[in-house]
Amino acid sequence: MSILDFLGKEILYFDGAMGTRLQAAGLKPGELPEVWNITHGDVVAEIHASYVRAGANILKSNTFGANALKMKGSGYSVEDVVLAAFKNARVAFARVAEECNDRRSIQTGVAREQAGAVCSDSGAEFAVSKPQDKLFMSLDLNKQFVALDLGPTGKLLAPYGDLQFEEAVALYAEQVRAGVKANADLVLVETMSDSYEAKAAILAAKENSDLPVFVTFTFDRDGKLLNGADVETAVLMAEGLGVDAVGFNCGLGPDLVAKLLPRARRVTDLPLIANPNAGLPVEKDGKTVFTTGPEEFADYMLDVYREGGAVLGGCCGTNPDYIRLVAERTKGLKPMPLHAVSEIINTDGKEAKVIIADDAAAAINEGTVSPAYKNNKKEKYSSITAVAGYGAPVYFGKKPVLIGERINPTGKPLLKEALRNGDMDYVCRLGLEQLDNGTHILDVNTGLPGLNETETLCNAVTALQAVTPVPLEIDTSNYEAMEKALRLYNGKPLLNSVNGKQESMDNVFPLAKKYGAAVVGLCLDENGIPDTAEGRLAIADKIIKTAAQYGIKAKDIIIDPLALTVSTDSRNPAIDLAVIQALKAKGIHTVMGVSNISFGLPNRDAVNSAFFAMSLAAGLSSAIMNPQSGRMMEAYYAYCALSGADEGCKEFVARYADAPQHKTAVKVSEYTLYDAIVKGLVEQSGIATKKLLEEQKAPLEVINQFIIPALNTVGEGFGKKTLFLPQLLMAADAAKAAFDEIKKQMQGSAAQNNTATASAGGNSSDSDASPGDTIVLAVVKGDIHDIGKNIVKVLWENYGYHVVDLGKDVPAESVVEAVEKHHAKLVGLTALMTTTVAAMEDTIQALRRKTNTKILVGGAVMTQEYADTIGADGYAPDAVAAVDYANQLFKGKGE
Repeated sequence: MSILDFLGKEILYFDGAMGTRLQAAGLKPGELPEVWNITHGDVVAEIHASYVRAGANILKSNTFGANALKMKGSGYSVEDVVLAAFKNARVAFARVAEECNDRRSIQTGVAREQAGAVCSDSGAEFAVSKPQDKLFMSLDLNKQFVALDLGPTGKLLAPYGDLQFEEAVALYAEQVRAGVKANADLVLVETMSDSYEAKAAILAAKENSDLPVFVTFTFDRDGKLLNGADVETAVLMAEGLGVDAVGFNCGLGPDLVAKLLPRARRVTDLPLIANPNAGLPVEKDGKTVFTTGPEEFADYMLDVYREGGAVLGGCCGTNPDYIRLVAERTKGLKPMPLHAVSEIINTDGKEAKVIIADDAAAAINEGTVSPAYKNNKKEKYSSITAVAGYGAPVYFGKKPVLIGERINPTGKPLLKEALRNGDMDYVCRLGLEQLDNGTHILDVNTGLPGLNETETLCNAVTALQAVTPVPLEIDTSNYEAMEKALRLYNGKPLLNSVNGKQESMDNVFPLAKKYGAAVVGLCLDENGIPDTAEGRLAIADKIIKTAAQYGIKAKDIIIDPLALTVSTDSRNPAIDLAVIQALKAKGIHTVMGVSNISFGLPNRDAVNSAFFAMSLAAGLSSAIMNPQSGRMMEAYYAYCALSGADEGCKEFVARYADAPQHKTAVKVSEYTLYDAIVKGLVEQSGIATKKLLEEQKAPLEVINQFIIPALNTVGEGFGKKTLFLPQLLMAADAAKAAFDEIKKQMQGSAAQNNTATASAGGNSSDSDASPGDTIVLAVVKGDIHDIGKNIVKVLWENYGYHVVDLGKDVPAESVVEAVEKHHAKLVGLTALMTTTVAAMEDTIQALRRKTNTKILVGGAVMTQEYADTIGADGYAPDAVAAVDYANQLFKGKGE
């Protein structure tokens, strides 16, 4: 049977940690856990078996890092490792099945004695996992599934890192094909802290197999991924890409996962997975242990269940005792159905209030539904319409959504020129200006005769997503360009558009389904645009029904009634308003290019703003418009205030109190150096720097008055979580462009050049940097995950430090040697894996014996308490904290 036969109908159980148990069995720092599938298959099989005895019916194959990047140099292929991993898992299921059959056929007392002997055969470390008889004897041997486990590549994807998106897809595809050959039951994409990498893995799984796909993300305690995506965004994207279950693993304990689950339930009715850590890691007696014991873990997992968890298990620090207690306490319970949770939806992106009735579990597990649920009239989860970039989603509903129209070359000669020249900096400035004026979504249209639209559209989407996390509307009728842009997009996109022509629907809907896009449906077909509201509504109905045949829900269709100029037919506005009102009554969202109504008329702003207000009053959900039109924005904010969408008129007052009357802007602004860096505009940063230098600004004055303050502003935003990793890295790139201009200016004097290099950082030689400003940076021995290290390096260099980057998997003696050679006052050490924290402590001890350098530590498994325990001088939870520590140590930096 398929796992889908059970998913969502009964509680399923994943296993727990593998890495820490392999470490206890002898895995050495630097060894690849995946290679043990071949060299120590009996040990891996017994670890799997111990979880099956505890009640797990889904085993995660020991293939977390079995991709070509990590397996390089191991002597084994990806396929070798994956096939061996699945052999071990199947052996484990067979072993436990045999044990169960033996025990069921003989007397209970003898059976217990034999089971104890079986458990002790493989070593004392497994004997402690001897299961309770009742649970063991009730194991369902027909529910045995092995998941192909796909973990992160360890690389940051472009444009922020050096791993291209399609390269990531190819890496995962190789694993998936091996999993198919090994007869995997499902694919588990787990421990994803980057939504873009998760998309690459999901696409690889869907394109190279027919297996069910589960995905779990690793969030911080605020519900944010490394790239800034929140719970809702990650879940919306995963659901759109067609996964079968979605959820959480690693990073957090079960108490915090329970608090985040309602946010996932807010936007999906997919079964939810929870594989949390056993709390936080700490060091005790020289070993890594976790703060949450099995009993407390199981208590919290009941809360996880009540919040909607349907597939339960564990991650770092958990062992069979944890899984057994979770299985015992939830045995016989059914997953919370969709109607067990009611919710008040707030579509402007603010927190929603989640209400779970006290009798939920009783009603569900008695096979009844309480009157409270039957009478619930709140909005259903499946009816929520939302799109997202890699930031917070934009919801369609309570508050009208503004879609900026200006990235469209029609009638814009400067944009046409920029597109022909490949000037994406101009495109980004167009987008950022619209966002500064209040837009929620950016329409992106690059269709221009004589231009490769596929290439240009993809470049524009990539460039815009590098500087802003907001959703984009991919606007094209070119199906090749449409697919390429959808594929490269990070998040849940809005696609403009499909229409009622069969040819259009046959081409657009498969793409929308595959890539999880919401789609704008135009009210036109083979016969053109109907001149009645009834005709346009008939096409809308046809689009929605056809979309359903492709598996696309009505919530992901946004209908455009098509505004036609009033100058040719005075009935046109009334037809549009009638269509909007009728669709609103059916719960279907609408969008419209408002300014088309005034085509051919003078004083178009007056007509547009009046029609915009009428459309909003009729129920228009969203408008494609020019946010730099003062009149249009006044109409919007006034409507929101009058309709109650702007509670207390707060936004209206904030925008217009003591402000001059807004006028329509037509010219794209040039940004100051400070603003260019804050917004991550690389080319504009270089231009602004060159202009300042031409105005006789001294290089150090430019650095201290513009560059460093801008980086500080970005750092503060990152710390407050108003800016996220992509913006942080793009700001660093923009600052580097400014430094490059300064270096060019100072090449005439060797002395000046040395001063600028020391102040500006970058790729300087040893002799260029002041020894007192040198930092050694390394990923400790046995760890090959260098994303965090690379981010810290970029920021340190931009703050003027000479960084000696030793790379990853660095022995302690190499770190000591580098510190002595470069006279470094500070060492930064990072580790991602629990199994390599011991190597970090060894490195610290080696440094203490031979140097007086300060030691700063960080990484996913690190905490302040852990850092103190292993003897570090400081702990940096993120890259900005690392900069702050260095600035305090090296007096005067960043001030």
